[in-house]
Amino acid sequence: MMDTKSKTDRTNMPAESANKSGRPYVLPYMQNRELSWLEFNKRVLDQGEDHNVPLLERLTRVSIFSSNLQEFFMVRVGSLTDLSLVNKELRDNKTQMTPDEQLRAIYDRCHELYPEQERIYRQIQEKLAERGIRQLMEDELNKEQAAYLREYLNAQVVPYLSPQIINSRHPFPHLENGALYVLLRLDEENAPEKTKGSDKKKEKNLGAEDATFGLVPLPRQAKRVIPLPGEGTQFILLENALKTIVGDVFSMYTTKRASVICVTRNADIDPNDYGTEDMDYDYREHMKRILKKRARLAPVRLETDTPLSPVTKKFLLKRLGLKMHQVYVTSVPLDMGYAWGLDGMVKPELARKLTPEPFTPTWPACLDRKRSIIEQVCEKDVLLMYPYESMDPFVNMLREAANDPSVISIKITLYRLASQSHLAEALLAAAENGKEVTALFELRARFDESNNIEWSQRFEQAGANVIYGFHDFKVHSKICAITRHTDKGIQHITQLGTGNYNEKTSKLYTDFSFITTNESIGKDAAEFFRNMQLENASDRYQTLSVAPLQIKPMILAKIDEQIELARAGKPNGLMFKTNSVTDKDIIDKIAEASQAGVHATLFVRGISCLVPGVEGYTDNVKVVSIVGRLLEHSRIYGFGPRDNREIYLSSADLMTRNMEKRVEIAWPIINPELKEKVNEYLDTSLSDTAKLRMLKSDLSYTPLEFFATEGPDGIPESFDSQEYLIKKAREDYLHSLEVREEQAALRSATARVQRIRDREMKESPVTPLVENPETGEPLTSAQTTVPEADESLQETATNEQVTLEILAEETPLQETAAEISTDTSAQASVAQAAEPGAEVNAETTDTTIDTTAQVNSASATGGIEEIEPGVAGPSAMTSASAPADTSVSSGVPAASTEADPAQTQMPSVQTATPEVEVLSGEQKATDAGVIQLVPKKPSLWTRIKFLFTGKLS
Repeated sequence: MMDTKSKTDRTNMPAESANKSGRPYVLPYMQNRELSWLEFNKRVLDQGEDHNVPLLERLTRVSIFSSNLQEFFMVRVGSLTDLSLVNKELRDNKTQMTPDEQLRAIYDRCHELYPEQERIYRQIQEKLAERGIRQLMEDELNKEQAAYLREYLNAQVVPYLSPQIINSRHPFPHLENGALYVLLRLDEENAPEKTKGSDKKKEKNLGAEDATFGLVPLPRQAKRVIPLPGEGTQFILLENALKTIVGDVFSMYTTKRASVICVTRNADIDPNDYGTEDMDYDYREHMKRILKKRARLAPVRLETDTPLSPVTKKFLLKRLGLKMHQVYVTSVPLDMGYAWGLDGMVKPELARKLTPEPFTPTWPACLDRKRSIIEQVCEKDVLLMYPYESMDPFVNMLREAANDPSVISIKITLYRLASQSHLAEALLAAAENGKEVTALFELRARFDESNNIEWSQRFEQAGANVIYGFHDFKVHSKICAITRHTDKGIQHITQLGTGNYNEKTSKLYTDFSFITTNESIGKDAAEFFRNMQLENASDRYQTLSVAPLQIKPMILAKIDEQIELARAGKPNGLMFKTNSVTDKDIIDKIAEASQAGVHATLFVRGISCLVPGVEGYTDNVKVVSIVGRLLEHSRIYGFGPRDNREIYLSSADLMTRNMEKRVEIAWPIINPELKEKVNEYLDTSLSDTAKLRMLKSDLSYTPLEFFATEGPDGIPESFDSQEYLIKKAREDYLHSLEVREEQAALRSATARVQRIRDREMKESPVTPLVENPETGEPLTSAQTTVPEADESLQETATNEQVTLEILAEETPLQETAAEISTDTSAQASVAQAAEPGAEVNAETTDTTIDTTAQVNSASATGGIEEIEPGVAGPSAMTSASAPADTSVSSGVPAASTEADPAQTQMPSVQTATPEVEVLSGEQKATDAGVIQLVPKKPSLWTRIKFLFTGKLS
């Protein structure tokens, strides 16, 4: 074992000189990208045997495994096949494997994965059968089902069949990529006399090497799943059903065993490989011709549902140009797409038990759906988290922009669109309304080329400016720029995303969507679209980092900063969330950071060419992955420790193609609140104990279920981060509704109080004369106006609901009426302090008490005193020796008993005669007289303060 220093030196050595044998040295912390991808797909397959996943959902995981593998063979295996024909010695820069070596490793690994798929599929079928859901094979039908099926096929399927004979007169046909066929061997020797031919020597069979075959393509017009009569839910797949009637189809032959076959073809086409550089051509028409070529590219895989006879296998391999290791035999249906509609065939109550709880993205809590989205994003930056939060606000914003007179232009990059897109319709409406709409379509978005071609034509017809980006780079960035003319000048609204503008995938993929009016970002966005129209790969952006020139250097420089911090003994860290990590320069830099003591966490859904935990290289690197209900798709770059992390969001994975061969955008998150939202998302994801897997140095992925907490019944309870975030988004939205309802009630109550105040001011235009206690001069009306409630009281309101209930009654409180003794010498008007909240002398004040709430006594000048419900106040008993002209403790003189009549319009508190005990809500007679307690209307100041504090004090 070499020491760390020698390993570090070797890491930095050129690969060509690291091995004297001539074969470049393979660094131990890197693995081949293709083999890493196959392990990712294995994690998808593993979900099929996860008992925490509903049964029908487990079946769809097997379907996803199959469709993923189909695309992998079409693209990656197809590309390597082409490379093996062009340059056999071209080597992978991480593992130094040639194309042929990689291909053989891929085929061998897939021969290990197919049996795993069969095993898991059989388990699911057995569990479904226990629930009354059975997929039957052709030899499992009872008489009733066989009779029903024959009648069904003759009526619904046979009219669409196009059977073919392959023999000397009918050469081998073209087998479409991914299509299913029923293939069977036909015996001409046992055929009826009319088909045996003449006694002449048979002509050489040019198509089948002295063998005859029958071929029946599955008709596209027929249903794939055929329900059958019987208990529960029983069905048969179309390809298996056809096996029951092929004898009738080829009735002139003796038929032998039939098999279902499927051919996978190379689909990795490069539009630039067809000599277009010096041609004057319509790029859209050129792409249409390229797509036609894809359908006829070379086969790379053959699948069959039963073992083929030696004759049939030899025949197919020769005609398809394949070898034995490229043939896969599996009992799993060759097209698993049927699994997605199976829940519609079972009873609803059973389907609910066998599928996940329905999930609809929630309206984001940060936005009020009753208000203009444009207005709200002008007030604050917005960060949406798909699919937990809905894409609808962004679509609504585009709809607003389409009809907003202040909007000048809308510019957007479109990589993948839904076939039925509300977003696209909003952009078309904007163009038809006269807005300047620029749409950059990437016609080379793999497998979405046709859809993008159709949409680009519609955009042109609507009057939009359609561009196609660079000749040499795919435009993979997700950016939308809205330009408005406001009273303050030109305003830019910019949206940046980590995922596509596709409403369908936005409900399945986790992504971030950032909307801002930041001027620097807005200017960069405007510059970006100018550069796209000029095919200028500029690096002159102030805030945005744009590939192919800026993102990779930015990442490497930021990692260097963390290395320097680590060497200085300061807090540091790296966090990357991405779909794949393949770029060798970035992997080397992360390994260097690890050796310097930087702790790095890589949250990688798919390919990780970086191997963590390799002693002396990646000791401080952790690689984790989540494969769950939703597809983890967002890209996050984090530099620094968690609480001081610099965060970038991006459309780019850490792959060489994204860093160097595509137009991508990364942007910083500056707002502390939004930055914390990203950090909390990462914290939640990395706390997962249900779906999180950790990559080990031996290239295996280990589940973290042993971290699950023990539930009340003693059974471990795992934590599913995605399910948690789904629920949290709903709860946040419901809480935001409550808050907005309370705020609306508060605004309504405030307006009602204002109306009451305005009415009282109108009814009482004469201001009572009040003297200044210090100067003796009359106070002006402005000086005696009831003060407004300050903002702090509004912000700390805790009892708005009580306020609403009180004010919603729409009935004014009863005016205070006091029946007092005829002994006028005992009457005295008590005035409280002019400033609210001044304490009243307990010896000189009587009050009335409301037994149902805290009610305050108010003097002629608006003073208040707080008294607890049902308890006599400190002034309940008055002293017999108290003089009539008492004053408040603050030193303000009591009002004269001979006050101006105008003063009687203000609420007042009258003192009782000596020896009178005041009781709440009842009368009490004494020798001195009677006081009748009546509900009393609080002062305007008291009501306003109650509105914001919940207290009548």
